[in-house]
Amino acid sequence: MKKPVKKDIKKPNHIMGFIAADHRGYALKEYLKEKFPLIDLGTFDCEKKVDYPDYSKKLCRYVLKEKSFGILICGSGIGMSIAANRNKKIRAALCHTVKDAEMTRLHNDANVLVLSGDFTKPKDASLIAKKFFDTKFSDETRHKNRIRKLDR
Repeated sequence: MKKPVKKDIKKPNHIMGFIAADHRGYALKEYLKEKFPLIDLGTFDCEKKVDYPDYSKKLCRYVLKEKSFGILICGSGIGMSIAANRNKKIRAALCHTVKDAEMTRLHNDANVLVLSGDFTKPKDASLIAKKFFDTKFSDETRHKNRIRKLDR
């Protein structure tokens, strides 16, 4: 008889990127830090209300400087998405499913994953993040051309 396949995500040994959240995304951020080697940029307190644009701006600076990836989390994910996408060369995508994460990496070469702290279950967030980190950009000319248009 076959042993059941364990679907738990193993933590890689190398840094995968950065993570930041506001107070409503704090719990999910803490959970994901246990699953992935991410540099935590805050918030470091779930009790104190903070403004999501501050954490989005901070994470985007690091992602661009280090040519890395990031995860942003707020209550709905919408505020972080809007704030992050105001930065040139940042392509932040709010993902609710593993398929969303796969497609945004394949077609949009997204470098920031945005999650909802209120509506995304921790286990689902782990699977979404894993797919985001594991999926490579398709490098197709049509997708590269579309991305170039975003930066104009």
